[in-house]
Amino acid sequence: MDARLNIFANPVTGTFFKYLNSAGKVVTNSPLPAATQELVKIRASQINGCGMCLDMHTKDATAAGETAQRLNLVASWREATAFSEAERAALELAEQGTRIADAAGGVPDEVWANAAKHYDEDQLAALVTLIALINTYNRINVIVRQPAGDYQPGMFG
Repeated sequence: MDARLNIFANPVTGTFFKYLNSAGKVVTNSPLPAATQELVKIRASQINGCGMCLDMHTKDATAAGETAQRLNLVASWREATAFSEAERAALELAEQGTRIADAAGGVPDEVWANAAKHYDEDQLAALVTLIALINTYNRINVIVRQPAGDYQPGMFG
C-alpha cells in the first residue's frame, strides 16, 4: 500500500509536522503520566482507524515497558480490570473528545468531572491537548492512507 501523499517529503506537510511535533513535546514533557499518554493515543487511534498511529504507539508503549495484556485490552477498557480509575477517566475523556460529533452537547460534564477527580489542572490541560493532537495525526494519516507496520520506536526522534 502506498500513501496518497508523501507527508514526510512534502514541504508543506513537513513544515506542519515540525510544528505539530514541537507541540507534542509540550505534552510529552507534561506531568501527565507517560503510560496514560500512550493509552490515550492508542484508544483515539483505534476509534479513528489510524493504522500508522496504532503501529507507532503500541510499539512505543511496549518499548517503554507497557504490558501486552493492557495493550490488548485498550479497546475494551470498560470491561478490563487492568486499568486504574485515573486511566479509565482519561480513556473516557479521550473517547468523548474523539467522538465529539456523536454527541450534540460535546463532552458530557460528568466525563469532565470524573477526569478532574484524578488529574490536576496541568494534567488536564495536557490530556485535552493530547486528545486534540492525536486526532490531528490520525486524520492526516487516514486521509492520505499512510501505511502501517514499518515503524521502529524512536525513528521520528
